[in-house]
Amino acid sequence: MTSLPYSDAIAPATRARPAADAPARRDRIVGALFVAPLVVALIVTTLYPTLFLIALATSKSTLGKPFRKFVGTDQFVATLTDGNFQIAVAKSIAFAFASATVEVAVGFLVALAFVTLLRLGRTLLVIALLPLMTPPVMVAVAWKLILAPAGGLLNGVLMKAGIIDAPLSFLATPFLAWLSIGVADLWQWVPFVAILSFAALVSLPDGVQEAAMVDGASPLQRLRHITLPLVAAPLASIFLLKLIIGFKLFDLVYVLTFGGPGFATTTATFGIWRLALEQFDVGNAAAETLVYAIVIGIVTIPVVRLHRFASENQP
Repeated sequence: MTSLPYSDAIAPATRARPAADAPARRDRIVGALFVAPLVVALIVTTLYPTLFLIALATSKSTLGKPFRKFVGTDQFVATLTDGNFQIAVAKSIAFAFASATVEVAVGFLVALAFVTLLRLGRTLLVIALLPLMTPPVMVAVAWKLILAPAGGLLNGVLMKAGIIDAPLSFLATPFLAWLSIGVADLWQWVPFVAILSFAALVSLPDGVQEAAMVDGASPLQRLRHITLPLVAAPLASIFLLKLIIGFKLFDLVYVLTFGGPGFATTTATFGIWRLALEQFDVGNAAAETLVYAIVIGIVTIPVVRLHRFASENQP
């Protein structure tokens, strides 16, 4: 048998490899092109703002003159030991959890009513969308007019009904001011919760409910033992989403109370805005923003675990 030279033996394999690698290389290029916009968006919307905030937080910066002097962790220490900031964060956390709990409960009950009146449900959902489509600032302006002591709709109704003798200043006392903010937030976000809950409820299998009805289960028993376990995971997701929205409360505070009376309704977000755009202390505002973001991440961990538990144990 005549043996081929070494170069002639490997030449076919060498010539075939580029042709075989071409589709794989083309697929990698196409995949990179598809991923590139996402990478650019993450850099622009997440990485760059985070690095910019860290740079501001570690330097003496004002609105007009940023990065004047490197101060390291001094502003973080000042933020962590600031009693006013701690109180504002506590208020923000309390409001976020309270509003999320109440609004998810009310929204779920509204969704149950929509499912019961399924023929009217979709029409009612369209009507319920109206508060959600209203800009938050306009919601706050509308409620400020409703709650106004002179000529306000609520005071007029209460006085005509004989419940009160003189107009109440709802935004002048801490408790009523927080209650007013909560009611306005409830009015704005319950439709959002109701729509998501309605979507979860209409996706449930009908056979389980019908079997329970045949077995003689009451509506309350079906709700407790069938409906709630089946929608626990979606409700946990809705609760987490509303909780995050609650942490960002700003518009209602800005328009309704401007953090007052005094500093009673000053939330963390409003305090950061005040520090940055009223006192022009951008460095400390950046430090507070980063600390607040970390606090939100820590506080939401139990809710995320609850959602995971509900998803893993869903019937």
